[in-house]
Amino acid sequence: QVHLVESGGGSVQAGGSLRLSCAVSGTIVSFESMRWHRQTPGSPRVVVAFITEDGGLAYAESVKGRFTISRDNVKNTIYLQMNSLKPEDTGVYSCAILGARATVSGPRSDYRGQGTQVTVSS
Repeated sequence: QVHLVESGGGSVQAGGSLRLSCAVSGTIVSFESMRWHRQTPGSPRVVVAFITEDGGLAYAESVKGRFTISRDNVKNTIYLQMNSLKPEDTGVYSCAILGARATVSGPRSDYRGQGTQVTVSS
């Protein structure tokens, strides 16, 4: 079974930085994408950044140039470096792995962590 656990959230002032980590446990031999989402009360979860298995990257327009997604295959960890934070970046950030396979020909499944709170004050 695959588990994702986020850490690194907290409260910062506008202009500050945080680095979120998503520790992945369990066996994954392939995946379609690893993502960071943000959710605020009363709003749908939105994709902030994602990385594909072949290293393709994409970001929400609102975070381009400020956020960087990366992964460490040795540590089995996904990161989200957030710089120049703004109050509108506030929310619960969660990581997800979509289309993951535990074996080469096994079925694909999606996994998601519980999230970590990020609060940016003006």
